[in-house]
Amino acid sequence: MRELTYVARNTVEWREAPDPKLGSALEAIVAPVAATSCDVDTAILAGHATRREPHIGYSIDPPFALGHECVAKVVETGDSVTGVSPGDLVVVPSSINCGTCDHCRAGLTAHCTAVPHMAMYGAPIGGSWGGLFSDLVRVPYADAMLVPLPDGLDPVAMASASDNWSLSWRLVAPHLKNKPGARVLVVARGSIGLYVCDIARALGASDVLYVDPKAEHRKLAEDFGARTAETLEPVRHGFDIAVEATGRVDQLALTVKSLAPEGICESAGNHFRPGELPLLDMYLTGVTLRVARDNVRDHIPDALDLALSGKVDPARVVSHVLDWEQLPDALPEKHLKPVFVRADG
Repeated sequence: MRELTYVARNTVEWREAPDPKLGSALEAIVAPVAATSCDVDTAILAGHATRREPHIGYSIDPPFALGHECVAKVVETGDSVTGVSPGDLVVVPSSINCGTCDHCRAGLTAHCTAVPHMAMYGAPIGGSWGGLFSDLVRVPYADAMLVPLPDGLDPVAMASASDNWSLSWRLVAPHLKNKPGARVLVVARGSIGLYVCDIARALGASDVLYVDPKAEHRKLAEDFGARTAETLEPVRHGFDIAVEATGRVDQLALTVKSLAPEGICESAGNHFRPGELPLLDMYLTGVTLRVARDNVRDHIPDALDLALSGKVDPARVVSHVLDWEQLPDALPEKHLKPVFVRADG
């Protein structure tokens, strides 16, 4: 088989690899049919995650297989797998998790203790699990990890359910449940912020402000019912919930300055660079800030249910639908949310 391999800054190529084999009765082999780039893939392609800088604390050196968002078709299952069967379409979560350890049973699937810390597809952290831009992928805990794609959902629209779509649900949906009609601020640069706008509007936010320097992104946010701005001017006590997805600490600092007393900020940016936060302002306002690698597997069913309800339209964030064979040339291009589709899928 082939796997799309990151080899240098803005450079990927197909490389041959052995076909994966079932290693136990709990495993499955899947073939991605619709795969997309995560916002963090842009940072990887730009070289941010592979630079050896003291504040990063680690680097992930090429070459390695890329990709951690896809809908796949089940090809083969072990004898103990009961949740999926060959031919089923499934969402493959980005993190490797067993489903039975204490962390997994508590919903902390990104911190599974049965595998090395941070085990994931698409980066050689916590072991080498391959990437979801591959012709075939081994899933070590099929029943725990794989989520059947409900009938009626388009694999292209839901290619991001592995991470960005389900993460976006978690960033805003539970908070709106606890505070109906909340005012929501979204400071973003990519698909996560746009998904959040759609979800927040659908779940009853009274006001959504989307901040992004790109006019085409702002236009889509307006179509989702958000107000937009090119840059953020902090609004004192302006918002109950804020989502920062830029990966820039200066933008995170501006975001938290706009929160109402006891406001909540979710930071989904990958902060490869250091910076300062306005800690005194945050203290005086009583801000809750979460900067977290997401336990996405726990949220995928709820995020799929919302997509199935028809109240949201994640397909509108898909910027390009491209053939699988275009991956080496098209992935390094700066598209918002390209989805690569297997012709034989």
